[in-house]
Amino acid sequence: MVTKEEVLDALKNVYDPEIPVDIVALGLIYKLEINEESGAVKILMTLTAPGCPMGNYIVSDAEMVVKALEGVKDVQIEITYDPPWSPEMISEESKKELGYS
Repeated sequence: MVTKEEVLDALKNVYDPEIPVDIVALGLIYKLEINEESGAVKILMTLTAPGCPMGNYIVSDAEMVVKALEGVKDVQIEITYDPPWSPEMISEESKKELGYS
């Protein structure tokens, strides 16, 4: 069965096209659950803004990379804005790359 680490590694290939940082490093992934019996992966995530014009693209891309993992039979992605995303959620390494430090 797929592990949380494998799912997160796959999600590191998904980028917000408006920010050159992957969605894991951006802090957009809030929760990740794997049901070993059914092969279902549930992801609770956010976007950088409620009106993010690339939101559908990001969610579709995330679903695609996770579905491609061996053992994954279903992917359910839920978007939340609670808590709202902020630049403070970006990983320290990515903050340095973006000049936030």
